[in-house]
Amino acid sequence: MDTPPFSELGLPDTLLAAIETLGYERPSPIQAMSIPPALLGKDLVGLSATGSGKTAAFTLPALANLDVKLAYPQVLILCPTRELAVQVCEEVHRLGAKMQGLQATPVYGGAPIDRQLRALRNGAQLVVGTPGRLLDHLRRGSFDASRIKMAVLDEADRMLDMGFKDEMDELLAALPPTRQTLFFSATMNPGVSRLIQKFGNSPEIIEIQQKARTVSTVEQSYFEVRQRSKVEVLSRILDMNPPRLGIVFCNTKRSVDECTEDLVNRGYAADRLHGDITQQMRERVLKRFRDGAVEILVATDVAARGLDIDEIDIVFNYDLPTDPEDYVHRIGRTGRAGRSGRAVSFVYGREIYRMQSIERYTRSVIKRERIPSVEQVEGRRADLIFDDLKERLESGKFESYQDNIDRLLEQGHTPTDIAGALVTMIREASGREGSAIEEDREPERKARPDSRPQRDTHHENHQRDDRGPRQERFERAPRSTGPGSEAGMTRLFLSLGKTHGVMAKEIVGMLYREVGLPDGCLGRISLFPKHSLVDVPDQFVAQVMDRTKSARLRGRPFRMDVDRGPGDRG
Repeated sequence: MDTPPFSELGLPDTLLAAIETLGYERPSPIQAMSIPPALLGKDLVGLSATGSGKTAAFTLPALANLDVKLAYPQVLILCPTRELAVQVCEEVHRLGAKMQGLQATPVYGGAPIDRQLRALRNGAQLVVGTPGRLLDHLRRGSFDASRIKMAVLDEADRMLDMGFKDEMDELLAALPPTRQTLFFSATMNPGVSRLIQKFGNSPEIIEIQQKARTVSTVEQSYFEVRQRSKVEVLSRILDMNPPRLGIVFCNTKRSVDECTEDLVNRGYAADRLHGDITQQMRERVLKRFRDGAVEILVATDVAARGLDIDEIDIVFNYDLPTDPEDYVHRIGRTGRAGRSGRAVSFVYGREIYRMQSIERYTRSVIKRERIPSVEQVEGRRADLIFDDLKERLESGKFESYQDNIDRLLEQGHTPTDIAGALVTMIREASGREGSAIEEDREPERKARPDSRPQRDTHHENHQRDDRGPRQERFERAPRSTGPGSEAGMTRLFLSLGKTHGVMAKEIVGMLYREVGLPDGCLGRISLFPKHSLVDVPDQFVAQVMDRTKSARLRGRPFRMDVDRGPGDRG
């Protein structure tokens, strides 16, 4: 669908200037069809798939109708989750960047209420929030709903699915009857129809038809794999085509925790997101994911909606969702803004019938793929190393180390042997621990156990693209005090290293399970031939020192002490 430029939609100059600064060229279909009638004050029902640009479709008219000189709430935007509320509010600030005096605030549960009270008292003109916390403010009298000119229900179907019917009824009933109401939803179900009939004023229905419910730029496939082999298959797929950012969706919090721990132990920069994570930690995890410090986010469906990050390359359905609509929302996190993406699902046994129902619902074909073999993964790793090496040689951005090379040549080593040894070291540093995969249906696809020795996946010099060393732990803190340690962290010396056969995941397991440290609190782990260095939060140093006095690692006693530098590591 060809759409007119933003300049022809009737938006004020301040908003057009912000749109130009953000680099948006033309509106999406839902934006082009929604903005003009919304600017005229009409009630709307916008039906469009996830990732179609609905946020700007209601944010731009809302900002256009605001009077920044008036310090009281004029626009209310209701969202199903706190993540979506935060993202919508961020979009409001981006699109309203040229509006001097604009005050918008997110209001949601799980965050300190005093900060929200302060923002509301200071005259926030636009309030974005979740139904539960907004209703709390309404009953407290801290949210004045009497002068709201526009109410927006973002993902109304989802809010009803989450059980917010009563809260939404009470909130909407408290608003002035003359307000304008915009309903945006992916589907028109009976609950949404009831809301529209009860609180809408002859709304205009705008529906963006799609031949398929999934994004055409997303390549969809599935693998038949047992539960116990999922992490191994996941690792192989990630190693075959390393993504910049990826999301792994699980159905339960326990599955999220187990998958995250397995990925971290294999050397991936992974973190988790589910209902038991505190709001402060959730915001920190999402920020690190957006910044690229975390490459793989393992999450329940709490993150399936409203996660507005364009650079997600791949989405995994580690556990297949029971609802086909959840499948659509999950894979809608990739292939956004015209980019290509990939969605991979793991199925086994009778789940194949659920996959077929998803195909019927989405009106798309999801192809079955063969699990990559160990040899294919190793070959792909070799290709990536070769490409990186070739690019580095052609760019000339490397140190010559001529003195070191001359010493090796003088000892009788050939240039070919030296290069081969270096490439071998790179491959070992970038390798991951794997295991065989059990499969019943196709014996010829069984992966052979890797016969080579297990390799340390946490070497401190392991590099991944241009973002620096791979993060060994998924919980990292800002930089700080001791030699090379991070803020709030103390670097501890452990008297066992690679030559003793110690692996990073064994150190992690000992400190979490035997010492009793909380999951995710460790910082960098660096392995050396005769010792290891571990960053531990300051408050747990005494506990670690006390509980490791008689502990053993790989059957060996060891010494653990505060690291005081190379001179004290004997």
